[in-house]
Amino acid sequence: NHAGHVSADPDSTEDIADDAAVDEEEDDEEEVLVEEDQMQATFPANEIVKFLVGFTNKGSQDFTVKSLEASFRYPQDFQFYIQNFTALTLNTVVQPQAQATFEYSFIPAQPMAGRPFGLVILLNYLHAEGSTFQTAIYNQTVTITELEEGLDGETMFMYIFLGGLVVLMLFGMYQVLETRTRKRLPVKVEKGTGGMSDVDISWIPQETLNVMNKASPKASPRKRANRAAGADQ
Repeated sequence: NHAGHVSADPDSTEDIADDAAVDEEEDDEEEVLVEEDQMQATFPANEIVKFLVGFTNKGSQDFTVKSLEASFRYPQDFQFYIQNFTALTLNTVVQPQAQATFEYSFIPAQPMAGRPFGLVILLNYLHAEGSTFQTAIYNQTVTITELEEGLDGETMFMYIFLGGLVVLMLFGMYQVLETRTRKRLPVKVEKGTGGMSDVDISWIPQETLNVMNKASPKASPRKRANRAAGADQ
């Protein structure tokens, strides 16, 4: 809310009833005083904007305040509507010499941020004789600003989730590349150069070893020479 009051400009009042009520409007303007909070010229997007409207009946007959409505207009042509906000239905009777205060609020959309708009706030009220009037209590250009705030919990959670997702994707890619690399490398089989002395054969039964030794005896060159000499004799 913003402090201060601004009286409605009589020139901004429009009679939306029949043409016969035009003359009555000038008289009614002297009986009604409409005041509104002095509003700032900038509003943050996605934030609630509130304002108060004071209605004073200075006449001798009842007035019925019907509704409050607001809209964004094209700043170069206020006849061109950009966004209409929901009207606030009041239907409040203000007796002679009495005053009533009304609150209205709206939320500028995020896409509106960074641009100027014509803000028009209209008050619709009804005379006891049936004439309907509409007063523009605010009719100026305002600017919607981007709301500057730190990271909230929801945004922080989103960043953490995205960071974890990226790490998981990188780990998956690493696993796939490592698997493909292993498949491409040839398997080398090393052949031992040592004899039976380098092999542990303690688990083989002695009977089997005896059979193996008899089946494939390894004679030294000297023994082979002795055998050849005996054969010649």
